Amino acid sequence: MSQYFDLGDETLWNPSNGASRMFQRQVAVFESELELPSGIGPMENDECQIHPATYKAFVKALLAQHRRTSHAIVLARSEDFIAKVPVLAERAGIGVDWAELGATPEAPNEDVKVSAVTGMSIPAEGGAWGAGLREKARELGRRMPR
Repeated sequence: MSQYFDLGDETLWNPSNGASRMFQRQVAVFESELELPSGIGPMENDECQIHPATYKAFVKALLAQHRRTSHAIVLARSEDFIAKVPVLAERAGIGVDWAELGATPEAPNEDVKVSAVTGMSIPAEGGAWGAGLREKARELGRRMPR
């Protein structure tokens, strides 16, 4: 069995029920963390609609927050989810401005790792951050059936 994440009549992703449930639970976590709706509608009859304008704002906020983070545990707990987000955005025709996101964050860093030995760790350099996340997204995108 599977479920459908759709934009109008176009299916953006058709994961198994288990993968879909896990993804939806992760969506709820990040909606709460960002205090923003994701634009991913409720699953009804194994289908949900993605609302592009709302999803675009969610994607931008999520990636900006991720860019400001260097805490190893936060990154490990979130990167697989975060890598799926631009895949769905691209399939929905929502552009991700990697250059803007890779620039030095205007907002303060969040969830930074602090070490007694080395001091505060800063987020990865913008180009490296964007390239790594885009590669992870490409890898996952090949495994996200439509």
